Amino acid sequence: MISAPSIKPFFPPQRTLMGPGPSDVYPQVVHALSKPTIGHLDPEFIRMMDELKALLQYAFQTQNPMTLAVSAPGSAGMETCFVNLVEPGDTVIVCRNGVFGERMRQNVERVGATPVVVDNAWGEPVDPTAVEAALKAHPEAKFVAFVHAETSTGALSDAKTLAALARQYDCLSIVDAVTSLGGVELRVDEWGIDAIYSGSQKCLSCVPGLSPVSFSDRAVEQIKARKSPCQSWFLDQSLVMGYWSGDGKRSYHHTAPVNALYALHESLRLLAEEGLEQAWARHKAQHQALAAGLADLNIEFIVEADYRLPQLNTVKVPGGVDDAAIRGRLLNEFNLEVGAGLGDLAGKAWRIGLMGYGARSENVALCLQALKQVLR
Repeated sequence: MISAPSIKPFFPPQRTLMGPGPSDVYPQVVHALSKPTIGHLDPEFIRMMDELKALLQYAFQTQNPMTLAVSAPGSAGMETCFVNLVEPGDTVIVCRNGVFGERMRQNVERVGATPVVVDNAWGEPVDPTAVEAALKAHPEAKFVAFVHAETSTGALSDAKTLAALARQYDCLSIVDAVTSLGGVELRVDEWGIDAIYSGSQKCLSCVPGLSPVSFSDRAVEQIKARKSPCQSWFLDQSLVMGYWSGDGKRSYHHTAPVNALYALHESLRLLAEEGLEQAWARHKAQHQALAAGLADLNIEFIVEADYRLPQLNTVKVPGGVDDAAIRGRLLNEFNLEVGAGLGDLAGKAWRIGLMGYGARSENVALCLQALKQVLR
């Protein structure tokens, strides 16, 4: 018999999370996690799910009945949209201006569909003119997929215009809102977005591991009219629909992450209590304070001001500075986490998050003071 390892309880250090995610979690959300676990088909849990659905509809600004939280992180939300909507042989216009646009392309290929890639430089938003040119060149296209807030670069694209283009050319839009939900303006119904996914750990300041998604009526019709089965049993929304809807009774699909859903319920309740527009304004105000302080330190942004994400500030690593060494000192000396660059920006950029509960003045002050000291 293998002997039992002697391991002490794990006590994580108290960090200030100012990277690309996860973000600082609201204290109320941490408390919500500790509430008693009940069954995922318990009438009280089902009542909470109905409230959670209404809160998600508010956050997304949608009346879509098919709005729910996938029991897995944002990457599963991405896959949920692609495997349910896209079928083998379909053509998808994929907008790529960073890491997560490329992940969309990979999802399209794995489904057996054909991606038509519209590229923009890292740090730039998606160009609607280039998207329209691709739509004209590919009248067979059925979908337009793009990242609203590109987490790898900090660039914000014009989701309203891109979704309108998709509709103009009779395509469904698939939108990555992992970093945008709760941090910048997002109006699913008004903008005509068809399928959208996000993550719990960014501007919602919840624990990682859940992915809010929403499908328009047009998207639901597409799911119901599929010619081939969804390639993922777990993510098949035609099966999940019966768990997230129903009059008082739900069909069993999987054991929901009960306590994590308590946490998401609380984070969304706090967002509703603050108000969406107030939350968007708070993120912008804290970004402006950070940007002013970074300018004093001669630290430059990679993204132009007109399409810069307030909740994810991507800046150039100053010349002659060791990227990893500085981030290590911030972590070890100040318990402050900032993110490294990804892909084309690896070793060249820092990603400083101001998301959800983390978008507050004391975090901005800590970050600026710590950077000033370690760069001195």
